[in-house]
Amino acid sequence: MNAIPSHSYTSFQGPRRLVTGALPAVALAVKRAMEQRSDSPILTFDNSSGRSIDIDTRGSDDEMVGRLTKAYEHVASAGAGPDSEEPRGRGRPKLGVVAREVTLLPRHWEWLSAQPGGASVALRKLVEQARLTHGERDKTRKAHERAYYFMSAMAGDMPGFEEATRALFANDMRAFGELIAAWPNDVRDHATWLANDSDTPTPAD
Repeated sequence: MNAIPSHSYTSFQGPRRLVTGALPAVALAVKRAMEQRSDSPILTFDNSSGRSIDIDTRGSDDEMVGRLTKAYEHVASAGAGPDSEEPRGRGRPKLGVVAREVTLLPRHWEWLSAQPGGASVALRKLVEQARLTHGERDKTRKAHERAYYFMSAMAGDMPGFEEATRALFANDMRAFGELIAAWPNDVRDHATWLANDSDTPTPAD
């Protein structure tokens, strides 16, 4: 059975951070907060992407968590590619490869086919080389993007938003910190946290 993703989520009630944690715990906290009927809006964010998500709080606690589990099982199933199940030669390890369509120009196919091991092996080597060469840059870009999505939802009308966004994507973190210093503490701290280049950021309480 596919479980709900283990990365963290964060909910805000107005500019105040309500909770950060696994999705079921966050959903329960959101439900409790909504039962208090506060006028402050509640927004929940996936910390791996910075994007806001909707949480259906109807029904009992068990029913709500059950819906979340089923929803993510469906997403995981829909996103999985078909594993290669063709027979393997003796001693050949199963690599867990996934068949996907690749469109290239004839000269690209010609070059790939001439490489040792053929096109598939050559493509894997090229991808691994690119991952090693550009891995840190890609991590930084992902961090900046998730911070931007969060900031757009929570701080789009706050002073210095546009300037902070430019500093963020210029990787000028000193200027970024100065430009968001006057924002509400929880919004500022969460934007800074998301903007770091860790794959699994951890909030500072």
